[in-house]
Amino acid sequence: MEIENFSSGFLDALSQQAEQAIRQRQHKNIHQHYNDPCQRLFNAIGIDSYIRPHRHSIDPKDECLIAVRGRMALLVFDDIGQVIQVIRFGAQATDVKSLISVGVNLPAGAWHTVIAEVPGSILFEVKSGPFNPEQAKELAAWAPAENTPEATEYLMFLKEQWTSLISVDI
Repeated sequence: MEIENFSSGFLDALSQQAEQAIRQRQHKNIHQHYNDPCQRLFNAIGIDSYIRPHRHSIDPKDECLIAVRGRMALLVFDDIGQVIQVIRFGAQATDVKSLISVGVNLPAGAWHTVIAEVPGSILFEVKSGPFNPEQAKELAAWAPAENTPEATEYLMFLKEQWTSLISVDI
């Protein structure tokens, strides 16, 4: 039996890999196999990383996102792409005044994306297994594909949206 240690050095290395990656994010699986009953991973997300809005409805599984470092915003959309909720979460203790949570539990059918608010942001994700990469997520047709000029513009638009809608149900 090998005990894994998730040290500051481990997190630093993951953040550095994300900074150097084209998509400005890097994940590290903790589970051993796709067929494991519990899928666990760290995901380092850069502040200019665009994660195309998606939902997990093909193989419906809720996901739990917990901040390990930094601060992020979860944006939830309706079926036509309008932002309906923004939840900020971060590794710092919950602060009632700033409405920061430490994480979120997201239902499978919710359209969503995560935006890093500060450099070095890392979340820990937990989802039921097994994992089927062909059914991992349904990408939103109303959102641009990653690594396109439209995606860069859309990310800027989303950042403007969340600053005006933080922790508000519309």
